[in-house]
Amino acid sequence: MAGIALKIRDLVKKYDGHVILNGLNLEVQEGEVVVILGPSGCGKSTLLRCIDGLEDIQSGSIGVQGREASGSGRNASLLGERIGMVFQSYDLFPHLTVIGNIMLSPVKVQKRAKDEAKKEALELLEKVGLSDYADSFPRQLSGGQKQRVAIVRALILHPEILLFDEVTAALDPEMVREVLDVILVLARQGKTMLIVTHEMQFAKAVADRIVFMEKGRVIEEGTAKEFFEHPQTERARKFLNVFAFEDVR
Repeated sequence: MAGIALKIRDLVKKYDGHVILNGLNLEVQEGEVVVILGPSGCGKSTLLRCIDGLEDIQSGSIGVQGREASGSGRNASLLGERIGMVFQSYDLFPHLTVIGNIMLSPVKVQKRAKDEAKKEALELLEKVGLSDYADSFPRQLSGGQKQRVAIVRALILHPEILLFDEVTAALDPEMVREVLDVILVLARQGKTMLIVTHEMQFAKAVADRIVFMEKGRVIEEGTAKEFFEHPQTERARKFLNVFAFEDVR
């Protein structure tokens, strides 16, 4: 029986007195894929950044596999080593090759042997269809290829939870599919993932559970089928109607 991979209790995050996350509660099971939806400004990306330790929290707690951090000024590394996060902006070092970008953290942070890290990096690149680009520089890659490198960079650290923050937002439409296909494969492999996205069809395909946020809180959650076919709140119905209108256009 799967255990709890992530447990968030009464999470509060403020910027200059403005409340972004307002007593948010959430649990994610091991091997579960949770897609977080909601209008812009509802706190989705901030939530991921708090989980990853990139943002301090004012109150509440975040627990990963039984290890917990809470309160203001918490140590960002306390949970971050168990989390892998992929951003929409890639954040690859332009002066390093693809293999150099991927090997940097395993060697420098985890103190793994270079030969071991390189072997795994090449294996992962092959799995995402980029084995021929190991010695290329980021400037030589398409946006979709850069994002797949960013995913490999997260995977090589063996995180217990993967976070994806709008990873297709900066991509041309024809490149979106190649990135989403990689995430779908990870879902089938049983990876625990939290995904923020505006790709509704992808959300339907990949999610074990949809979490819908409004004003820093979770106001609705359920299976993808339940959420998309029978949303329970008026706010969720309005949100889905906007996307239905855009699909028609």
